[in-house]
Amino acid sequence: MDYRLTALAAVSLVAYGLVSAWPSRRRNPTSHPLPPGPKPLPIVGNVLGINPSAPWVSYTNWGKTYGELVYSRLLNQEIIVINSEEVAKELLERRSNNYSDRPAIIRMTNDFFGWSFNSVMVPYSDRWRLHRRLFHQAFRPEAAFNYHPMQLRKARELLHNLVEAPVDYVAHLQTHSASIIMSVVYGYETAPRDDPIIGVVDKAVNLAVASIRPEVAAFLGFLPFLRHIPSWFPGASFKRTALLSQKYADDMIEAPFQFVEKSIAAGTAVPSMVSDSLKRIAEYDGSDGYVQAIKESSVTAFAVILILASQTASTLLIFVLAMVLNPEVQERAQAEIDSVIGTVRLPAFEDRPSLPYIEAVLRETLRWHPAVPLSIPHATTSADVYEGYFIPQGAFLSDIMAFLAMTRNEVKYPSPEEFRPERFLDKDGQINDDTVSFAFGAGRRICVGRHIADASVWSAIASILAIFRITKCRDKQGNEIDVNPDWTAGVTSHPHHFPCKFTPRAPGGMTAEKLAQMF
Repeated sequence: MDYRLTALAAVSLVAYGLVSAWPSRRRNPTSHPLPPGPKPLPIVGNVLGINPSAPWVSYTNWGKTYGELVYSRLLNQEIIVINSEEVAKELLERRSNNYSDRPAIIRMTNDFFGWSFNSVMVPYSDRWRLHRRLFHQAFRPEAAFNYHPMQLRKARELLHNLVEAPVDYVAHLQTHSASIIMSVVYGYETAPRDDPIIGVVDKAVNLAVASIRPEVAAFLGFLPFLRHIPSWFPGASFKRTALLSQKYADDMIEAPFQFVEKSIAAGTAVPSMVSDSLKRIAEYDGSDGYVQAIKESSVTAFAVILILASQTASTLLIFVLAMVLNPEVQERAQAEIDSVIGTVRLPAFEDRPSLPYIEAVLRETLRWHPAVPLSIPHATTSADVYEGYFIPQGAFLSDIMAFLAMTRNEVKYPSPEEFRPERFLDKDGQINDDTVSFAFGAGRRICVGRHIADASVWSAIASILAIFRITKCRDKQGNEIDVNPDWTAGVTSHPHHFPCKFTPRAPGGMTAEKLAQMF
């Protein structure tokens, strides 16, 4: 934006800030204090105290200083930082009726860029409950079980790709995750590359990721008149971007849905979230609203996973890094596979109960470095009091519920920086009750796809360990190349590309033909 719009915004920012710098004090009818937290500056609040590339680090440090519940302010938006699994359960689960909404400024920003369909940001309402019902029908544990054959098939495809081109392991992990969700939601088999529907979705998602950022939401929420500036106004490129994003979002909603409609008409549709939901259309009155809800919830299921760069792909990339850095863990896991399954076939879901150490590796991967260190924000419907502290109406929660802080709880997880799957085993070597459930959120907004994600990660981890030894690369002199992971910032966090080597464990190597014999 050029200096004219910037100057107008700055003047408005100061004027508005002078009358709204302390919103909670004007709305606190009780004598209870706010939770402790860093002292906010006039107008801007605690903006300067947050690391924009890794906000969860700031929230974790605040937790160490101020406790499990921390108050902060971003411009005029109040934020409650939850740094404790116990507090998260108390507020987001036991008091879920009051803590299941989404922040208004986040919803407004999604609407502005054409993403009002996003089920994740739909306010707690009848519309949200319909979306939730559609998700539940497709992703509930009983339904997720039906996807196991497809997930194993996709895991086998991943192995084939790693045998053929191991150096491209990052792309293979991303393709693996995207193909699973596309199959679950639309019954669509993606092309290996240049898939037309994936291209439509990618275009919409990439623009949204670049545009719908927290600072944009805060700015538009603080100065809402900016939404109404005409696109031709000097400096209003964000408005032109919003119009383009709206068009891309419409294309993303319609393209895969029309594929399913055509498949149903041709009699070639396979079971999926969309095709199964359309079969139930007679159960609902007002079918137009129901069809729209199917479109919105289904494209959310796919697009959100792409926006997150696929939590499954990020988790698998973290797993690969953990294996490179902890060869003794990898050896123990492979010894368990060999003793239970042997070397002539690949792991199946029926083997899962007999592989407790593999289960522990999966859980430790989720804990060691969460792929999503912050949850999507909740908002309070009404003001509340918790442990003597006042929680304002409309405050952000759980943006915030810093998963990274929970996984670094030294009382629950001694030596938290170490990758130690044994922490999830009891004295008899069996898996314990700690499921690391906070990795998928909490309360009524918990991730509905967690059962499918869990099965996808397990099948990929078990299959990779059965076939490959993952090691550090070596230089020309034969010396190991050290791996010093550098983590990405954003909605998800995973290691940047690092050198590693996938070596088949089978004597004489592995070919596509040998691999096919193990299926």
